[in-house]
Amino acid sequence: MGADAAASFIVPFEAACEDDFPRIGGKCASLARMIAQGVRVPAGFAVATDAYALHLRSNGLEATIRDRLSRIVLDDVDDEEKLSHEIRDAIVIQPMPAAVEQSIRDAYRRMSPDGQLPVAVRSSATAEDLPDASFAGQQDTYLWVVGEDAVVEKVKACWASLFNARAISYRAENGLGQIDVLMSVGVQKMVNASAAGVAMTLDPINGDRTKIVIDSAFGLGEPVVSGEITPDNFVVEKVLLQVIKQRISEKDFELVADRAARRTVERVIAPERRTLPSLTNAQVLAVARLAKSLERSMGCPQDVEWAIDADLPEDENLVALQSRPETVWSQKKKQTTAVYETGIAGVLGTLLAPVQAKR
Repeated sequence: MGADAAASFIVPFEAACEDDFPRIGGKCASLARMIAQGVRVPAGFAVATDAYALHLRSNGLEATIRDRLSRIVLDDVDDEEKLSHEIRDAIVIQPMPAAVEQSIRDAYRRMSPDGQLPVAVRSSATAEDLPDASFAGQQDTYLWVVGEDAVVEKVKACWASLFNARAISYRAENGLGQIDVLMSVGVQKMVNASAAGVAMTLDPINGDRTKIVIDSAFGLGEPVVSGEITPDNFVVEKVLLQVIKQRISEKDFELVADRAARRTVERVIAPERRTLPSLTNAQVLAVARLAKSLERSMGCPQDVEWAIDADLPEDENLVALQSRPETVWSQKKKQTTAVYETGIAGVLGTLLAPVQAKR
């Protein structure tokens, strides 16, 4: 394995270009695009799909996976779970190709010379974040990973998560194939989030594109994304950027870092803090501006993950963690069929039509 080939396993986010996107997966490509547009994104690198593909070619691993996949009965949950588990074990047990492992270690050391930087290790499949299939939450992400040994271990765990039972079913239902989908992994500086959440550039309840809807909670955003907590909810009018509605929920825990233990923990929130807003009005509008700008630059409604980094200055602490196309309302065709009313409603409609047209 030459130096050039080994270097191809790693793609720093800030150096990624369009040619790299097919081999760094949807999530990492999204991060690279945002950085190129000047959006504040935590630093990191992608372990390209070339690394995963080489791992599959080692010691007959791909043949083992194909064999287990061929035996899965998709409607049999127990069977699917059992064979899925066997595939994931095979991927994790298999030693990583030496050149891939060394590339990951070298890239992490460049980010963290003392080897103590906490990072998030995030799956980024090639079929992820497509305009018509978000793939959201199908594979694993690991937070607050510290040290190169741990990073190497979690990269393999992300590869293996491509074959959890949920992801296998999702790909089968969406006709995405199984072994054809490749996995890149993002390794990204961890955010010490005072608050985090998601922002949709349309109303997810009714598809209203004049609204930006923000869900937010204290700490890291995973409890919001996974639905483990009822978040604060803010609705912002998109053109004027005004908060037109907010609902502050009682939030009884937050996901935060335990630096000594090198992991994240759920921390109980003190009663007097539970019903406080997780964002100030200025922060709500900053998140809305970020989401609106991403919708404009990406060319379609977006589902944006963001965080407020407590370690950064106040005017620089909003960071974007992901931006993917919204896939529910964006796929609905506009209503084009005329609706004709009868009786008095129809008469009133006809009489009022010219008036309404002038408004």
